[in-house]
Amino acid sequence: MTKEQKLSKEDQAAEANIQGDVLESILCHVPLIHLLSASHVSKSWNHAVFSSLRHFNKPKPWLIVHAQSSRPPYATTALAYDPRSNLWLRINQNPPIEYVSALRSSNSTLLYMLSLSKFSFSFDPLHLTWHHVDPPLVWRTDPIVAMVGRQIIVAGGACDFEDDPLSVEIYDLDTRKWDTCESMPAILKDSAASTWLSVAANSKKLYAMEQVSGIAYSFDPSSRIWSGPFDLRHDQNIYFSVIGIFGDKMIMVGLLGNSENVKDVKIWELKGESFKFCKEIGVMPKELVEKLKGKHTSLSSIKISLMDGVLYIYNPEEPEELVVCEINGEGVSRWGSLKNAKVSDGSRVAERTVLTCADVALGDLGKAVGSGKGGFSIVNNGIFQ
Repeated sequence: MTKEQKLSKEDQAAEANIQGDVLESILCHVPLIHLLSASHVSKSWNHAVFSSLRHFNKPKPWLIVHAQSSRPPYATTALAYDPRSNLWLRINQNPPIEYVSALRSSNSTLLYMLSLSKFSFSFDPLHLTWHHVDPPLVWRTDPIVAMVGRQIIVAGGACDFEDDPLSVEIYDLDTRKWDTCESMPAILKDSAASTWLSVAANSKKLYAMEQVSGIAYSFDPSSRIWSGPFDLRHDQNIYFSVIGIFGDKMIMVGLLGNSENVKDVKIWELKGESFKFCKEIGVMPKELVEKLKGKHTSLSSIKISLMDGVLYIYNPEEPEELVVCEINGEGVSRWGSLKNAKVSDGSRVAERTVLTCADVALGDLGKAVGSGKGGFSIVNNGIFQ
């Protein structure tokens, strides 16, 4: 602990008079990044810090915005939004992310880069640890990639004039080996790429849905079997949709009408083995739909990041404004919008932007700072409306 982190004798004396519920209620207003040093003050403060996080102001999933320069050396920077503290933080990575190819994600905590010579990926909350392995046997330009349990599935995206465009390979994190398995369903031949498919995964299965048709399939890496098709398009007015998973819930976000006239943006919860049960749980307020459009009059697509009931929705063509909603057992409990600090300062120029979500606990911050791999600095207050 640095000298700056230690309390003066006067502060230590005053600390004895601030205890119990009073201390916990004060700490619940302190940003998570500052609670790290507060937890080292004393045993009573450490107890109060973790008690306040359990009972007063629980941590919420962070949104992390990764930006990769399009110019050599293709430097990558990262900003994180902490909704509990309503702060944007800069993540200082040490060493910086090694460039392999274009940075990608699949609406999850998994980040990856794929080249002819290397497959690199990271799945820890703050992406401070990267794994570099041999690439899949089949060269792919735009595959879908998802992590299911301890296996990473790489499917589709291959060039059909040379390889099977539907081929599937699995990398096992424990054996550190690639294995091939049953190809994707033939009906997906013209859409077997991340450009056309929305992907979601839990600890057991991968789900892939055509964003335009709503036709979906599931893949079980244990049995190596694809199941489906499932028609997730329960409303024929949907012209574009994406899926996400948190817990045991499958969530679908759909655009209704057409790209030139968006009538609604709705959220559904899908249940059942074949997702036949569909429940509408939220309709985006009209003013937020306009913010999602940005400067354009049309809205052709959206992307999402979802974790533990916090859903971030954004327009890949206009990522300056993020729509945020919180989902509970009854449906959407709160809507709002958030300025993207990464692009609102003009840094969007010549950068590839990728968004992930992560459950960031106080322990994760402690490990990052203690290992020297990561540091944090406050950029500005979030503007959540």
